[in-house]
Amino acid sequence: MSGHSKWHNIQAKKGKADAARGKIFTKLGRELLIAVKEGGPDPAGNSKLKNVIAKCKAANMPNDTINNAIKKASTSNENYEEIVYEGYGPNGVAVIVEASTDNKNRTAADVRHVFDKAGGNLGTTGCVSYMFNKKGVIVIEKETTSMSEDDLMMLALEAGAEDFSSEEEIYEITTDPSDFTTVREKLEEVGLEFLEAEVQMVPTTTVKLDEKGTEKMERLIEKLEELDDVANIYHNWEE
Repeated sequence: MSGHSKWHNIQAKKGKADAARGKIFTKLGRELLIAVKEGGPDPAGNSKLKNVIAKCKAANMPNDTINNAIKKASTSNENYEEIVYEGYGPNGVAVIVEASTDNKNRTAADVRHVFDKAGGNLGTTGCVSYMFNKKGVIVIEKETTSMSEDDLMMLALEAGAEDFSSEEEIYEITTDPSDFTTVREKLEEVGLEFLEAEVQMVPTTTVKLDEKGTEKMERLIEKLEELDDVANIYHNWEE
């Protein structure tokens, strides 16, 4: 996992997240809606909802906001379909875009337009996903826990984690997707807070970009994030 972490500058990341918090909460609200529609409003019997709630908490969404979104979803007539797009950014960077939409044609056109404007191109299903593995990823900021690195590593591995890494400001724990909920709950039980906690697509190889390529890639990600229908963006650019 080393060399690819997007958490190498915690404060900058936090600042960007804070600035976009309203939009993030709106997108998370849609994820809560989809999870409730699929498995009901009780997280005890809906593992997908339980995991989305953990993601909401990692994004500092207030409990009242989460609960209200779940209640609203229980009676909502809105229906969204989850869809995945694959494509290439500058210099062949692999990009996966997960979206939730009530209009596939609109979303596909919007995503394609962003790729084209940034000098990339949208590809066919499977064109880049083979370069990623689905993993549970939990990121913990070091300054938020008094637990030693060794104790935290042992706790995570004993709970079923596959890997544990320590970088300048964070610990990163990876799991098999089927073990993610168990590992996350074990860490929650001892009071740990997360910067990130979700199942995501992790690249098996990474691509470095020059200054011009970096500018294009940053623009691609920024414009994709601005789309209301886009939930998650994964790539193999080594930031």
